[in-house]
Amino acid sequence: MGGNFTGQLQTMKPQLKYIELKTGFAHNGPAWIGYVDFSKSGQTMYFNGRALKGNGHGTCSDIVTREIFWVTGIKKNGEDRHWLGNGKIQIDKAAIQEYLNVSGLENLDTKKYIVVGIPKTDKTKFTEIENSKLNEYDDNNKYEDLEGLTIDDLEIIVSELKDKENKTNANNGLKFYMTKRLEAERKLMELKSS
Repeated sequence: MGGNFTGQLQTMKPQLKYIELKTGFAHNGPAWIGYVDFSKSGQTMYFNGRALKGNGHGTCSDIVTREIFWVTGIKKNGEDRHWLGNGKIQIDKAAIQEYLNVSGLENLDTKKYIVVGIPKTDKTKFTEIENSKLNEYDDNNKYEDLEGLTIDDLEIIVSELKDKENKTNANNGLKFYMTKRLEAERKLMELKSS
């Protein structure tokens, strides 16, 4: 039985989910209903060209943009968007029949839904980001001392650190790069204001 479970974990089937962008919105951000694919661990969901880190439901964050999304299963009453929210929900045309079956609806209300085609996400493009490691020795030395640097030097370092933040997994050095970037930005502001 244990072998079967492991095999199932490694090949989690796509699941029908409600996905809503929360960053910059209250309850009326862009929203979708469609199939998400999972990583082997189930901790990352792939949807609409994004990789969302979380537990397969609830609050998740885009590993590239850091935007926050709300991800849940489909509600049986068809009321997937929060009752305070509004705006049409984009539904993947490949998911319509299953959505109607789960929600018990006979058809889609065109006042609430827009039918779209959502392409399958290429998981491989996120492999480097999710598996990247902090090169502690080189980066600690490179960014250790920000004293005596020029405005141009600091602007280059801030740009490098932003790039590293965007390409680094939260578990593998993101905090280091973010802290160093903030430190470099403070130093840059001091130089520009003096």
